[in-house]
Amino acid sequence: MSYTLLIITHWLALISWFAGLFYLPRLFVYHTRVVGTDGGALFSLMESRLYSIIMRPAMIIVVLSGIGLITQYGWEWFIAMPWLHTKLAAVSCLIGYHHWLGYQIKLFQQGAAVHTENFYRIINEVPTVLCIIIICCVKLRHIF
Repeated sequence: MSYTLLIITHWLALISWFAGLFYLPRLFVYHTRVVGTDGGALFSLMESRLYSIIMRPAMIIVVLSGIGLITQYGWEWFIAMPWLHTKLAAVSCLIGYHHWLGYQIKLFQQGAAVHTENFYRIINEVPTVLCIIIICCVKLRHIF
């Protein structure tokens, strides 16, 4: 795959993934208000579809296209780029956060939501902080 096509694929998938990472915790905020009602079942359906149809495929495409981009540059380039190591650490945190969100969906489906509305409001900021770190790494890479 050409470099340009990899970049475009990476960015489009990244946008889709982040949209889900920003929106899913917001759904959890509203879901906590209706746990145990008919509305709870609707939120569970919305959450699981967002996660499995949009977020998971987007995350996989981000990771695979990122690996493709790194492969095109080569191992020596990868070793010599400390900004990329920081970026990949942040991406690893995002992947962990993504899977934690999936676990929260299962808890809601079982009716065992263990966190409050305010907790989900706060945790909703995690992808924002990681996104800032990733963008700074990419845009300020010439400084590193």
